[in-house]
Amino acid sequence: MKPKNTKLSRKEMLKGTAAITAAMITGVAIPGSISAENRNSGLPAVRNGRIKQVLTSWPYMDRAEFWSLDQLCQAAVDLGCAGIELVGPDAWPTMKEYGLVCGMSPNGMPGLPFVRGLNNLRYQQEVITTTKRRIEECAEAGVPNVIAFTGYKYLDVDNPDKGEVPLDEGADNTVNGLKELARHAEKYGVTVCLEHLNTREPDPHLFGTPGYQGDDVDYCADIVRRVGSPRVKLLFDIYHVQIMNGDVIARIREYGTDLIGHIHTAGVPGRGELDDTQELKYPPIMRALLEIGYDGYVGQEFVPTRNPMEGLREAVALCDV
Repeated sequence: MKPKNTKLSRKEMLKGTAAITAAMITGVAIPGSISAENRNSGLPAVRNGRIKQVLTSWPYMDRAEFWSLDQLCQAAVDLGCAGIELVGPDAWPTMKEYGLVCGMSPNGMPGLPFVRGLNNLRYQQEVITTTKRRIEECAEAGVPNVIAFTGYKYLDVDNPDKGEVPLDEGADNTVNGLKELARHAEKYGVTVCLEHLNTREPDPHLFGTPGYQGDDVDYCADIVRRVGSPRVKLLFDIYHVQIMNGDVIARIREYGTDLIGHIHTAGVPGRGELDDTQELKYPPIMRALLEIGYDGYVGQEFVPTRNPMEGLREAVALCDV
């Protein structure tokens, strides 16, 4: 494992300064650097360890690259988390140096991967080919899960006015695509997780996805049931479920571990920290996961609005029931 106090190069410091300056100009909240004073040094936030937690990469790495991969890995180590997620094969060797796992891999599709999905025969074969290749890479590296999406409802995502894929046809196409992926995933021992996303939130920075066909979690759960493979499950994103459907704990109990393969968190409304400004209480939700025997990963996927290590430490501790 790499040392905790990695010295930044002059190039990295200049890069960080440029990111902070850009953030100040645009008004974006600035995640602080991981220094001794803002790391809240001390015991890890994870004490019980019954919930296996990972940190999602994009809120920290993709937003003007406020944190490097090494910094995010170090944050996971400091917090006592098992790993990070939604990073591809290029990141896995670095994570291994820190003793971390990748809880969920992207599917390898270019651009926004949830736009062109399995529901649309125009894009399905590309998605299947790309995801099969990623399944093989995951198996070789010991990564347990790869993400999947229904895709947007438009016949041509670049020209939405050309019509839509009917809802039932989109479900049938997604089932057939996942069945093909299931055969490959079963061979390689990797689980494909279909994510439900919300279409109510119009702000793309908060990951609302107007146009996404799988915006009803029961619709996505039914697709997973129809596939009928232990290697195809539901990515149960609590943030999206609460916005679109609600009844989070009841649905966790209803779906059980037969359907749920991965969990994402975030505060509602706003996709911020898991604190007392939001409407969900995460400890009871985590206890419901333990109640059904869930032993997969819980990915912290909120967008920081204040010092990120403070928010992460609070979120990880809340979920460590």
